[in-house]
Amino acid sequence: MTLSDAAQRRKKSSLMADRAWLLLVWYDRHRRRLPWRALPGEIVDPYRVWLSEIMLQQTTVKAVGPYFEKFLNRWPTVDALGQASLDDVLRMWAGLGYYSRARNLHACAVAIIREHDGVFPDTEERLRTLPGIGPYTAAAIAAIAFDRRTMPVDGNIERVVSRLFVVEDPLPKAKPTIQHLATTLLGPSRAGDSAQALMDLGATICTPKKPACSLCPFDQDCAASLRGDAESFPRKAPKKNGELRRGAAFVVTRGDELLVRTRPTKGLLGGMTEVPTSDWLAGHPDKLALQQAPAVKNVSRWHRKAGVVTHVFTHFPLELVVYTVKVAARTRAPDDMRWVKITTLADEALPNVMRKVIAHGLGPRPLL
Repeated sequence: MTLSDAAQRRKKSSLMADRAWLLLVWYDRHRRRLPWRALPGEIVDPYRVWLSEIMLQQTTVKAVGPYFEKFLNRWPTVDALGQASLDDVLRMWAGLGYYSRARNLHACAVAIIREHDGVFPDTEERLRTLPGIGPYTAAAIAAIAFDRRTMPVDGNIERVVSRLFVVEDPLPKAKPTIQHLATTLLGPSRAGDSAQALMDLGATICTPKKPACSLCPFDQDCAASLRGDAESFPRKAPKKNGELRRGAAFVVTRGDELLVRTRPTKGLLGGMTEVPTSDWLAGHPDKLALQQAPAVKNVSRWHRKAGVVTHVFTHFPLELVVYTVKVAARTRAPDDMRWVKITTLADEALPNVMRKVIAHGLGPRPLL
């Protein structure tokens, strides 16, 4: 190694140390107060960290806050959550979306009780063996709860790092590069604070639109800011939209009761409550969908409600026509279906798309 090479390495090492230090100084002054985040000097609760990280997957902090508080009040420890029924967990989760997270949340709590004596593993490798914990979540828990020297990279951190270092490759191709560069922002200690500092920086300063660069601790060092094109990062490959799927939903009432069923445990909206529906298929004609109506005794004609219910899932948009019918008081529910009081629908594990369907089928009333 030449003297020039050694000098360059020392300069680079010093720059990385300065960035890590600046980041923590900024965080100590501007950190967000979040219900799952320990205050300075408090002992971090791994249960709170894990619960919040699962809830925050593809969901905003604003949306998660009330759900986090509800879960914590109902199940204050991982042991309490692991002893709850999956149905109760799904009911509490209803409305938050991405319901596989709720199933994995419950399965993970059970695994921690059975396999780890109710104590969270404290390394990325062991955390990744648990249901619902992938590379990012394992790194986040390891860093924030146990101060392991690792850097979880979420969307906020991707944005900060891609701008700071002007990462030209589009996502998702750029993910390994961003992961490596994000790790250079770790100091010799306080890994959890470094990660949360980058998350806060992306959420409050380095925002997708109109970033407040003058308030950023990296303002004089950020390549994208100096170039004046920060908003163009991170680069993103063109998004592929899923093909529109269509189907029918059937709102059957028996006096003050509604006909519902539970979806299969595996698959989309697994284990959630729904009104009977047809298959959801691309180009599904209305007549074919109507042929999949539930076999309710003495029903020969369905009333089609005007309009359609629309909903967008991660991989495809959905349109549902809604058919309604009223049946006699003693009509039995078809196999694998049940009657529930309309006034108790708020207690059911109804996904948002079903809330829309029921509201459309029953008309305006304070149900859900």
